Amino acid sequence: MSSPINEKALIERAKVDKDAFGQLYELYVDRIYNYVYYRTGNVADAEDLTAKIFVRAMKHIPRYQDKGVPFSAWLYRIAHNLVANWHRDNSRRQMVALDDITHWHVGDESPEFATQLLEDKNLLLGAIRRLPADRQELLILKFVERLSNAEIGDIMGRSEGAIKSLYHRTLLSLREDMRERHGNESAPAPSRRKSLFRRPFSSRQ
Repeated sequence: MSSPINEKALIERAKVDKDAFGQLYELYVDRIYNYVYYRTGNVADAEDLTAKIFVRAMKHIPRYQDKGVPFSAWLYRIAHNLVANWHRDNSRRQMVALDDITHWHVGDESPEFATQLLEDKNLLLGAIRRLPADRQELLILKFVERLSNAEIGDIMGRSEGAIKSLYHRTLLSLREDMRERHGNESAPAPSRRKSLFRRPFSSRQ
């Protein structure tokens, strides 16, 4: 990816130059697509929404102002709003792409989540699916997109402190859900293999 200085210059050019915007598109399209895919769980809808996101971004980029957060957060914010509208218009519940959860990147700050992920994927998947939409989105932004709490807060329209609190409550909810539904039976020791995120569709047709 371009250095921050080059990216800022590219953003300014993109306000009046479609070719420059095309370079921004190439920089961010895979990340935005992955986010939308995890939110919808459907390839066709993810591709359609991703196209709409960048059309809207190109329309509004002349009014874009650098407020100290990454440009990607501005794109994710557009994506967040369009996906929310898509769910509302289609009366659909938030979805998580089931087949790809084992590739979520879980850092050292979330040992409990990592342990649950490795011990029993299916139990955790069920618990995640029962979470409210905003908590599912938080997990996607944190463990798939690997964004900071501040960036997530900007996208979801909440303070960094509110995101930290929501994250803590989400982990507690997952643990409680799994205990209530499956008891306190001892789980097998987790594998030492770390789970690494793999793009679900890095080479889209």
